[in-house]
Amino acid sequence: MSYSIKLDSFEGPLDLLLHLIDKAEVDIYDIPIAEITEQYLATIDTMQELQLDVASEFVVMAATLLSIKSKLLLPRKEEQVFQTHLDMDVEEVDPREELIQRLLEYKRYKMLAETLREMEIGRNQVFTRPAENLAPYVREEENTVKDVSLYDLLHALEKLVKRVSQTDPVAKVSRDEISIKERMGEIRQLVKAGGGMVRFFQLFSENPTRTEIVTTFLALLELMKSKQVTCVQNKLFHDIMICESSEKGALG
Repeated sequence: MSYSIKLDSFEGPLDLLLHLIDKAEVDIYDIPIAEITEQYLATIDTMQELQLDVASEFVVMAATLLSIKSKLLLPRKEEQVFQTHLDMDVEEVDPREELIQRLLEYKRYKMLAETLREMEIGRNQVFTRPAENLAPYVREEENTVKDVSLYDLLHALEKLVKRVSQTDPVAKVSRDEISIKERMGEIRQLVKAGGGMVRFFQLFSENPTRTEIVTTFLALLELMKSKQVTCVQNKLFHDIMICESSEKGALG
């Protein structure tokens, strides 16, 4: 089965790195390269496993992280510096320095963009004419991912794929492959049966195949894209909930 989809939620490799650093609650000036590199590569592998469109810049960043990791693992050689006239201190260059500066610069631009966005929203509330009822002209666009980023969904899929890889099934039962459109219908029925809400992992059978995982995840993305369902996570590390969209007749 081949299915390619690209979402606007991907803002680039630096955005993914900042997400992993914030999630690990580590100092950006002292990044644990080995740990962050492992998590970054795991995320990229999950994206490729699900046949999502991975831009070349993500792969370039992966190579950069591996290069920095290898430099940090090399033994440091003590070199004697012969000083003739003046005493000079020789400082070792941290291989992470350039990456840290890029992350800090990206973070500043991201914060600036958010500030400008808030200013734009505030400016849109200013009118020179007397106040009047503008409700009929307001178009509310609902965020299809509430408190849940695409990276959170990928992390949940990553845990599910690892669980399947570690499972040693006693017997294999073959079944006909189901299309993404048919799976979308099944997810809608599960949400309805759950009273308008169902846990993320309840979308999958007890021992799902990789085909079922990929098909279900892509069907979920399509439902989110068409605003038929939303994803909610009340607190960090809590279950991700798939909810019926508030738009009237969304699930039909």
